[in-house]
Amino acid sequence: MDWTSAQLRALVELTRRGTITAVAEALGYTPGGVSQQIAALEKATGMRLLRRAGRRVELTDAGATLALHAQRILTTEAEAVEALERTRNEISGTLRIGLFATAAAEILPPALRRIREVHPGVTVRSRDMDVDEVYDAVAGGGVDLALGLDYPDVPIPRDPSLSVRELFRERFSLAVPAGAMPGRRRVSLSDAGDHGWILPSVGSYYGRAVLTACRRAGFEPQVRHEVTDTAATLALVESGVGVSVVTDLMLRLRPSRLDVLELQEKMERHIVVVFRSFAEDRPTVAALVDVLRASSDRLPPGAAGE
Repeated sequence: MDWTSAQLRALVELTRRGTITAVAEALGYTPGGVSQQIAALEKATGMRLLRRAGRRVELTDAGATLALHAQRILTTEAEAVEALERTRNEISGTLRIGLFATAAAEILPPALRRIREVHPGVTVRSRDMDVDEVYDAVAGGGVDLALGLDYPDVPIPRDPSLSVRELFRERFSLAVPAGAMPGRRRVSLSDAGDHGWILPSVGSYYGRAVLTACRRAGFEPQVRHEVTDTAATLALVESGVGVSVVTDLMLRLRPSRLDVLELQEKMERHIVVVFRSFAEDRPTVAALVDVLRASSDRLPPGAAGE
């Protein structure tokens, strides 16, 4: 069959996400580009692979059968690339990395500088994405590895096909409008129970982690503004409309005039690097993971929690 890896990957992602738009967002294509990939695959196979189901699409029996084998083909292809890499005397090749806002701003730049110094043959291509999507992106082969977040209160489900390596931990503090809690340096989450909160959707791992911590402290946060963007959250706290939890790396994204209070509760997040388990011995992947870990060790004091 005259098909390409990109066409097979589009079909596999469609089994996970259900819509052309969602596949396009996951793979960094336009919806039209994904439709063209599927159309080309149908032409190559001579069979109808999709059918419309309202606003969504679903696989035909032929599409489901091909998708199952497509995942195996893509996995075998990736293993072949990694085996070839191991035969080289030097570390070189192209890596695709997925990352979220904090990682893009604070972790990746020094890592890229270092990888150029120690392994000039390695080229890194990065793609910004929703932090909750990075695990699926790695599992589906959309990226080779990714920087992600894990929360002890709401851990990310572990896929046996993925390896998750912790880079460092961050403790959360409480961000409040300047002067909102005069004379306080250390507080409990419950001390902010009567304030309005600025939080991501409870559908996100971050939102669920904060909600879990607040309920454990004995109150239900009054969410007045549902915001995902960290810089926007800090701006809203600064303007006096609510409170939120923050880490040192989050605070570095936007200088803000607000008060940051230590929390009595131990609430933290783990910044991790995720890659496919069989890629652990891939020289380029191993090299970039090592550089990311070393770069994390060099973050300014206070960036990582105890």
